[in-house]
Amino acid sequence: MIRGAISGFGEVAARAHLIGWRTRPNITLNVIHDPISERRHEALRLIDGVRVYDDLELMLDGEALDFVDIASPPSLHAKSAATALAADASVLVEKPFALSLEEFDALARVADAKRRVMMCVHNWKYSPPYATAREAIANGRLGVVHSMSLDRLRTQPAGKGGAGGRWRQSAASGGGILIDHGWHIFYLMQWLLGGAAPETVAARLEFPPGSDADDAAEMRIEMAGGCVATSRLSWRSGRRSTSAAIEGDRGRLDIEGDQVTFTDRDGRAQDLTVADAPDDSYHAAWFAGMACDFEEALIAGNESTMARSNRIEARNCVAIIEAARISSSEGGRARKIDR
Repeated sequence: MIRGAISGFGEVAARAHLIGWRTRPNITLNVIHDPISERRHEALRLIDGVRVYDDLELMLDGEALDFVDIASPPSLHAKSAATALAADASVLVEKPFALSLEEFDALARVADAKRRVMMCVHNWKYSPPYATAREAIANGRLGVVHSMSLDRLRTQPAGKGGAGGRWRQSAASGGGILIDHGWHIFYLMQWLLGGAAPETVAARLEFPPGSDADDAAEMRIEMAGGCVATSRLSWRSGRRSTSAAIEGDRGRLDIEGDQVTFTDRDGRAQDLTVADAPDDSYHAAWFAGMACDFEEALIAGNESTMARSNRIEARNCVAIIEAARISSSEGGRARKIDR
């Protein structure tokens, strides 16, 4: 059995991660860390025989763990990952994995020295619309992809009024739409294109009055291989929309919510929609796919393709965010992305 624990037992951990881990018969997860007593009580209610801790180091000292699933607020991710890696545990970390390239690279050095897996939760890969898009691109149905747009429009930040809303509106705690929604966009762009690396980004960020956390963004990213990817992100839109358009020399794929449509060069449209799990805003089924891949990486080792490709994606996400902020401060001038 592979022995795991969750650090940070908020809503996403209780409603998605825990359910996803329960689909993996070779993984046992009955250890929870959270400094907030109400969340420890929730773990006691949901997990038979669970052991709860209010201190991460005490948990790591007291348990023989193979990995820690870190689902705490973003500002704690790097520190918690460093603590777990130092205790010889692999880590699966909610996005963002780290808030700077300096933090990320320091963690990667520790993971390599310890020969432990470090991966980020890139769960939108397991959503039916984007899994369908990836398959269509990989099979050559769209031909050579030359452009894509991935947009996320919202009327307000997620969790507004609660603890999640508070950290999302502070740059120091890892907030802002560039991290909260942009991270998903950035790894999807890479993954959809078969691992193509981002090369440059031109960005314009907007901020609400008196805040240092961006709430709207427009970006143009040039990817290796020639594809140009664009994205619009907003917490101030008049409507909620999750959409994408991916165009190649043989056809176009449009995603609107859960609906997927392929249109060939002759204008013939085909519905490629695959039903998603109903009534699951926390996407437990998507995390189950992530849990499966993480288990595969744990078994194959830290140098496996699964572990290395996820790490490259995550580092590129941090690099895009850093370059996008500089680009915006320079009036939207294109910036080379640190690889």
